[in-house]
Amino acid sequence: MVDQLRPNPAYIEAVLADAALSPYRTWMGLGITELECDRALVVLDIEDHHLQLRGTVAGGVMASLIDTATFWSAFVRAPADAGVANVDLRVNYLEAVPKGARRLIAEGRCLRPGRRLSYAEAYVRDERGHVVAHGMSSVLTLAGKGLAIDLPKYLEENE
Repeated sequence: MVDQLRPNPAYIEAVLADAALSPYRTWMGLGITELECDRALVVLDIEDHHLQLRGTVAGGVMASLIDTATFWSAFVRAPADAGVANVDLRVNYLEAVPKGARRLIAEGRCLRPGRRLSYAEAYVRDERGHVVAHGMSSVLTLAGKGLAIDLPKYLEENE
């Protein structure tokens, strides 16, 4: 079984490989660069389609970063055959991302992991390290809705 506090690196690798297949994450350019128990780091290299008419990053982009970072920060504690879903999202826009910014980084932390419902938060920082948005989410564990990894094979090879 996967250790809940220190997940097997092979399991994390399999999760990230499966998650990389998400059409939305691919289109948005959201990359999960770190994933561990209760923590996820998500990066976004800013492109033209992330900008509003006036050249600033759209609020929906910030919300997507927070949604993704909170989701993945809670995911690792879920049972191996389960999935999770954000059931609410609260976003505070703290500062406009300056024109010419190239990257945003969201760090998600699961504040209270639960068997059925977890609570997570995320901070979005620009490349200068300034916090530009903060958000929180409730994350629901969904039995039988795990990722499309070959779990029996994974468990056999990594026990």
